[in-house]
Amino acid sequence: MSLRDRQRVETRLLVQTHAVRLFTDVGYDATTVADVAAAAGVSAMTVYRHFPTKEDLVLYDEYDPVTASAVLGEPASLRLSTRIGRALSETAAHGSSSEKAFLLARLRLMISVPALRARHLDSQYATADAIVTALCGPSPDPGEEFRVRATAMACLGAAHVALIRWAETDGQGDLAGLIREALTSVFGA
Repeated sequence: MSLRDRQRVETRLLVQTHAVRLFTDVGYDATTVADVAAAAGVSAMTVYRHFPTKEDLVLYDEYDPVTASAVLGEPASLRLSTRIGRALSETAAHGSSSEKAFLLARLRLMISVPALRARHLDSQYATADAIVTALCGPSPDPGEEFRVRATAMACLGAAHVALIRWAETDGQGDLAGLIREALTSVFGA
């Protein structure tokens, strides 16, 4: 990454970290974008440049390309749901304890704030789009696109249930294992 790209990533993380902390401590509705900007030491315009909406301050992450790449890394001989499921659990298995604590804080907000619950579905569509594009290319056959999208959304739905359970138990247990358990419930062994 170039210096400019690294600075963008660092600024985005700084702003998002302060936003999640403020939303948790003060409340999502009670915290303004101006409050987030002040806490992060940046202008409101900088916040909006990185996060077009207040919801994006919680929902934004860079996991879609990582997940899509992990799906492509799985053997094509495996069942599609297995490929996607392994990629989702592998993505969840990585990360430091501070990254998992940040994910937990974001999940708690997504669960407790109705506006974030509603917008979270958009992020699942974006993840499904990344998986479909990775597996089918930019101009997929409609039948293949339908099959991949349906499987991806089913896998993401199962993973979402696992994420919610993990958040409800204060991040106790193995998140990747919970995702595998949820996927097994849906697709079998």
